[in-house]
Amino acid sequence: MSAPGPFNSNAAAFFGGVKSAWTSVFFLVLMGTYIGIGALAHDFGLSSWWLALSTLLVWAAPAQVILVSALGTGAAPVEVAIAVGLSAIRLFPMVVALLPLLRGPGTRQRELLLPTHFTSVSMWVESLRLLPGMPRVRRVAFCNGLSVGYMGTAATFGFVGYYLAAGLPPLFAGTLLFLTPMSFLISTANNCRQMVDRLALVLGLTLGPLLTYWHVGLDLMWTGIVGGSLAYGVHRLRQAAA
Repeated sequence: MSAPGPFNSNAAAFFGGVKSAWTSVFFLVLMGTYIGIGALAHDFGLSSWWLALSTLLVWAAPAQVILVSALGTGAAPVEVAIAVGLSAIRLFPMVVALLPLLRGPGTRQRELLLPTHFTSVSMWVESLRLLPGMPRVRRVAFCNGLSVGYMGTAATFGFVGYYLAAGLPPLFAGTLLFLTPMSFLISTANNCRQMVDRLALVLGLTLGPLLTYWHVGLDLMWTGIVGGSLAYGVHRLRQAAA
């Protein structure tokens, strides 16, 4: 699919981003995921407005699941903050990959603050797909609109899930929470163009379950470090041999 546009103003680019968010597959993914998160927050006795505020401030479904479940089971606030912070580390490489697409000759640092906060799986995948096809001068506005569209979807269906919680079977509500990681996996697999990308994906899918089975602490972090380092090492060896 080609990039939306062309846009003759930043306002048009912003609303074009909102439209792209509402017509993408991630709209359905976020709808299902946040119905599940809303039901989870309801079951743990947290208010719907607390859920909406956490969506705005945290803006990462896995981190919100950690936040809701940890607070709901009585974990200390410091422990919850550390757990949520560690889960957010996975977003740092996404920000690093996205900012070069947004930054242009006249881009000011403060203009990148919102896209940095808005970076999530859905926004990142769609931005990498759509931004290269549009002028750099419109990319920040489009990216912000895309993110507002996704965040508005999440907040809205968080309320829906919260008030439907009594009628949702627990297994169904839990299954909805897996929509985001599964969509990320499928999107990542489709976007793997180089051998190093495919190797990193295979290593991650192999190491993750093994480390979990062996009860290795911080298994997700070690999967990324070990799998990514091995894939990069093989890539460099292939380049040196070429």
